[in-house]
Amino acid sequence: MSSKAKQTQKLLLFRLSGERLFGIGTLKIREILPFMRLTKLPHSHHAVIGTATFRGSAVPVIDMAAAVGYPPLTREEQEKASIIVTDIQRQEIGFLVRSVQQIIETNWKKVMPPPKALGSKAFITGLLDVEGDIIQLLDVELLLAKVYPESLDTQEVVLTDVQSETLKSLNILMVDDSQVARKQLSDVLDSKDIPYQVTSNGDDALQILLRDHELGRPTDILVSDIEMPGLDGYELAFNVRDNSALKQPYIILHTSLNSEMSLSYANQVGANEALTKFDAEELLQAMLRGAEQAR
Repeated sequence: MSSKAKQTQKLLLFRLSGERLFGIGTLKIREILPFMRLTKLPHSHHAVIGTATFRGSAVPVIDMAAAVGYPPLTREEQEKASIIVTDIQRQEIGFLVRSVQQIIETNWKKVMPPPKALGSKAFITGLLDVEGDIIQLLDVELLLAKVYPESLDTQEVVLTDVQSETLKSLNILMVDDSQVARKQLSDVLDSKDIPYQVTSNGDDALQILLRDHELGRPTDILVSDIEMPGLDGYELAFNVRDNSALKQPYIILHTSLNSEMSLSYANQVGANEALTKFDAEELLQAMLRGAEQAR
């Protein structure tokens, strides 16, 4: 396989409680700050401990330990803690963590899916073995959805009858390892009675693409997350484009990252478009552009 599809990812490792290590991708991170005086937010979620001023803007700060079910950091612990300022789903959010450890470089193929025994409420998208330490990769989208449940509300998008019928005639496949993102994707199409298939990882998505091609109903539009355990979105797009026997779908890479670098790389591996989550109007319009190509 061409090195073009072998996308390494840097992860920031940190601790929330005890010795357990957690990680998030550095592409989501704007800056790491020492704890600072916060402005209280009345009537907010218990895990939102206030707002910090970051580059002239007020950024809500979430005690990540409290948000995922650990005891919240005490005032003394907060003084020694760090705030990770992230850019996720078009908004800046600060996460208070007990301690920042290091940045490592890894490949998403080495990330293992979490055990099914953890259930649907676990805030984990994957596990990574680093020299015997098991790193838990956090599902930040699920965490935000718990703290800000209104973020799951999908805006109403108006389609003409022709546009709606056009999308209903297509074979649409969506893949995302985040249960929150899968629900958002599904809600958009369910609201328009548009049929689709959805899966949680790139390996399954590739098998569905190959199976449906063999059955004579090839995928017309593929909507894929970028950061996923196993076969990530970049590699999935590359594998599809590298298979000349496969009827080529319109590929939309869909990511919580606002990084220009990630969007540029999406084009390099053959994606038609790269969108930042989550805007239902943008997603449906991208699908309609894909429908034009599928005709």
